[in-house]
Amino acid sequence: MRTRGALLLANIISGLALGFTLSNIGFVDYAELNRMFTFQDPRMLLSFAGAVVIIAAVFAVLRVRRTPGRVHAGVVIGAVLFGTGWAISGGCPAIPIAQLAGGYLPALVTIVGVVVGTRLCRWASGRYFKLDRGSCGL
Repeated sequence: MRTRGALLLANIISGLALGFTLSNIGFVDYAELNRMFTFQDPRMLLSFAGAVVIIAAVFAVLRVRRTPGRVHAGVVIGAVLFGTGWAISGGCPAIPIAQLAGGYLPALVTIVGVVVGTRLCRWASGRYFKLDRGSCGL
């Protein structure tokens, strides 16, 4: 039980830190995200690039080696839908939660969209791509 409580506390602290960071760098502001997607302001893209460089360095130090798996048919379609949804709503799955915490109530629509999209993905993956339900996230 003690380990479960420590893990819960670590998750809460990590979530609060993520929300705080997202808010401070502007990731919860729709206008900022719109400027990123329309290439008007490279700051957000540079934030992403910095994150990729940092995690690549961490993986190199920890000697994490992963063999890429086979890309299935739903990945390209899913990536396009994910990017389109993010551009329209101003948030990937973590962003609307931080927006909601900041009092931005339209984020509820995005959260509902994430849930409905995940359910549709699970349905389509099983029916058309013959994949397991775990390939859709949430």
